[in-house]
Amino acid sequence: MLRFSAHLGYLFLEYPLRARPAAASRAGFAAIEHPSPYEIAAAELRHLLGEQGLSFVQLALPAGDAAKAEKGFAAWPGREREFRDSLQIGLEYAAASGARFIQVQSGTNPIGYGQERVRDTYLTNLLRACEGAAAAGREVLIEPIGPATLKDYFMCETPLALDAIRTLRCPNLKMLYDLFHGRCAGEDPAAVIREHADIIGHIQIADFPGRHEPGTGGTDFERVFAALADCEWDGFVGCEYQPSATTESGLRWLEEAMARDRAGRYHAL
Repeated sequence: MLRFSAHLGYLFLEYPLRARPAAASRAGFAAIEHPSPYEIAAAELRHLLGEQGLSFVQLALPAGDAAKAEKGFAAWPGREREFRDSLQIGLEYAAASGARFIQVQSGTNPIGYGQERVRDTYLTNLLRACEGAAAAGREVLIEPIGPATLKDYFMCETPLALDAIRTLRCPNLKMLYDLFHGRCAGEDPAAVIREHADIIGHIQIADFPGRHEPGTGGTDFERVFAALADCEWDGFVGCEYQPSATTESGLRWLEEAMARDRAGRYHAL
């Protein structure tokens, strides 16, 4: 069955962060995710989720200087020690909070280095993350984010993520496939899922264009959910979209999707 995760950096912003897990549970979500939950102590977050019967799917490693809009630095030569410190913080928080995945963000392409040096740095740091995560019983995600969303991000396309996963061959390394980023790149998300379901660890959705809730754009989510059903994919579908109004007022799509799934309608498509 389909299982949906509420991205608490996008959904239920009507509430303070500590109140969002309860709101997600009331709305019918089975899990939550948040790239930067660190303002809440890990043990407290685990308690809040346990009260609501929610799983914690994924968080990102500390991503750098927020004032500089950094989004990770795994691909930056010269910041390896900073990456190791970030990895330790993320792994400790994931273990204490119960998060299954840690997401390693590459950051933008550093100025003054050739692509071979940048790629080698990224793969070395990513391998370190996979080894540390394996020792802690966790898994690692990498997410392609294209220039339509984030200019000059190193991990910018699905083929690059597939290449990294195939190069390292770490069983706990998976791709986070974001349908919105895929649509921005001209991909057919259902086709990507059918071809690569075995190495997709997590999925995020938002309609395209607009990045609002399903049903507000042109993405055929029935085809997407049918692909997941046919592949017997057992991960969580993360809802990382900007609600058109309040979160709750835009959740009819979720009720309908879960009803169709319970009825087995996606298998019939």
